[in-house]
This record gives sequence, C-alpha cells and structure tokens, in this order.
Amino acid sequence: MGEKHIILPRLITSKLSQRQKLCGHRNVAEISGVVDETLGKRPLDGQNDMLRYRVFTSTWNVGGMTPSSDLDLEDWLDSRANSYDIYVLGFQEIVPLNARNVLGPRNSCISTKWNSLIGEALHKRRGAAEMHPEITNSSAMERSAQEDHFRCIMSKQMVGIFMSVWVRSNLRPYIHHLNVSCVGSGIMGYLGNKGSVSIRFVLHETSFCFVCCHLASGGKQGDVLLRNFDAADILIRTRFPGGATQELPKKILDHDQVVLLGDLNYRISLEEAETRLLVEDKNWSILLENDQLLLEFSTGQHFDGWQEGLITFSPTYKYHPNSDQYYWCFDGALGKKKRAPAWCDRILWRGKGLKQIQYDTCNYRLSDHRPVRAVFHAECDIRGDADCACGCITLSSSSD
Repeated sequence: MGEKHIILPRLITSKLSQRQKLCGHRNVAEISGVVDETLGKRPLDGQNDMLRYRVFTSTWNVGGMTPSSDLDLEDWLDSRANSYDIYVLGFQEIVPLNARNVLGPRNSCISTKWNSLIGEALHKRRGAAEMHPEITNSSAMERSAQEDHFRCIMSKQMVGIFMSVWVRSNLRPYIHHLNVSCVGSGIMGYLGNKGSVSIRFVLHETSFCFVCCHLASGGKQGDVLLRNFDAADILIRTRFPGGATQELPKKILDHDQVVLLGDLNYRISLEEAETRLLVEDKNWSILLENDQLLLEFSTGQHFDGWQEGLITFSPTYKYHPNSDQYYWCFDGALGKKKRAPAWCDRILWRGKGLKQIQYDTCNYRLSDHRPVRAVFHAECDIRGDADCACGCITLSSSSD
C-alpha cells in the first residue's frame, strides 16, 4: 500500500518526522513465558550492591464495565502467593468512551472502586500471627505485618485509562521522586480517550517507568500506522521533572527499567475468512506469524530495544462478555462488532537488570478483553553503606 494515499487528519507533518526519527526497531526477543528464577549478577562500579524484587504487572481493558462490589481479584493478582513486592496495574476503558466522559469532568468514583477492590484482594489473608505461629516477640510480629501490608503509592486516571501502583509498606521509605505524566492522543490528537498514563519512581538508586497505553483502534488498512504513531508520540511527549538537586530521567526511555503495558490494539494481518478458520482450529502459531505488533518488531523500524515474552496464550480480544466464546463466533452478534480475535493486550519491557519470569493471561469474564499479566525480577542498585530493612535479597557485586 502507498502511504501517500492514507490520510491521517490528526497527525501533523512535523510530528511525523519526529516519530520516524524516534522509532528504530529490532526483532522481539523470544524468551519463554516462565524461566529460571535465578538471576545473573551484573558488574557494578564502586561499592554498590544489588537488591532483587519481584514486580507484578498487568493490563486489563474492562470495556466500560463497572465492577460489582463483591468482585474477587485474588486470582488475577495471585495475592494468595504473597510473593510480590510491587504491583503495577493498568486499566483501559474504566468508563465508557462517550462524549460526556471524554469532554466532561473526570468521574473518579469508578477508579476509587477499583482501588478499593485491589486493596481488598491484596489484604485478604490471615493475620501475621496466624500465618507465622513461630513469631513470639512484638517487633518481629510488627515487621511481618508490614511485609504483608501493601500501600497504594500512586494512582492516576485520564478518562478511561487508569493506573495504580502498590508496594509493600516496608519498601515505601526507599522509593523517591515519584511522578506521573499523562499524554492524550485521541480525538484531534490530544484528547484522552486514547493515550497514556506513565508513573515513574526511583527505588534505591534505580529508576523505573511504567507506561499504561491505549492506542488507536481499528482493523482497517493503515490503522496499524496510527498505532505506531501513537506509541512514538507517547515516547516523545511524556515528560517528568528533572529534579532540583539530582539529575533525574525526564523521558520514558531515559529510565533504567521500563515496562509498557496496555491495550495496544494491534490486530492480525490476514483475511477475515482465513483468520476465522485459524481461530476455530486454535492455530495460534500461524496467527502469531501475522500479528501486527510482531511484524512491526521484525521490520526493524519500530520498538527498538523493547522485548516481549513468548506468547503462549489465546487471543485476548474480542470475547462475548461473561463468556469464553469469541464475539465473532456468536451467530447473533451484530455485524459491525464481529471483530476478529487478536492479541490486543500486551506487555513490553526494556532495561538492564529487568528479567521477565512469567507472561500469561487470566480468565476473568467481566469485559470483552482478558487481562494479561507479566512478572519480573528487578535488580536495584544500592549504595554499599545503605541500611536496608526491607527483607529483600542482597546480591553483592563481589559475588561470583
């Protein structure tokens, strides 16, 4: 197809050149969904050591559905395992993307409800004394209780995009320079029906940035270009304060470790009839060979330096709500909504010291999307004289 025939009314020429300069690409890294949990140790200068944390990330387009007050999120968050130090949760369409919600005042009731449900799931476990009957002194019991308790350190909503970050209470003193940045890339190229919410912080001496995106939708020819442009625009326009006394990362890619998650909306580049047959046969391998995002990786023109785990799960969109059946397969479904299944919901990452150990989906039927989860081991630099009481594993740079 010739690009000159594709009209992009919300993208101006000056931005196109910026985006093209920014987007260099390489192949997606084919790492397994679950790998050995033993991390290698990277050399550090001076007297620095490393601490290792387990970071749970997830994205979920909830399709404008309001959650019930008794919705149990324990399975989604795997909170019974009590094995994660940081939770980063990104939502899309927590409210319907109608004119009232896009142009009117922000409705924070729904995001507050989601945060309440998250908090309930993270804390729905027995008391510290019951879980640790061997603990007898009060200081040890208090420390154990802090390790079991999570705090929401930042949450932010932009229209339907919502991001919430939770950490163990005993980790909070080591987090600093917490900031948020929002970029609207929807109607007219700036409204918040599409775009991103990014949250960054520095943990010990390592900077993290988490980006929750909702990119341009559509399965027509040329729509993939809009998604590419949205992704590049988010990288260009997202800005954080640089700090008065300390030089801090100002852009997303300046951070040590970055995770980008969301409804990226990339589809399958096949004719509908062929796609339908492959879906009915559950031939995910052929479908993945024609996945638009993986094709963008393979061209070497976009997402340079980003990685994604090997996809071993079914397409995450479009399901009939409250069903395990794809909407496309429903005989009574409206024609305009018979969208072919696709892996719209993705988690990408980059940065030294960040290692993915899990990449999967979870069978919640609230919306027409399934939530996608990724778990990481994250190594953080600390000063050699730092007094860490957070209970994490120290990896000395002098070790083998």
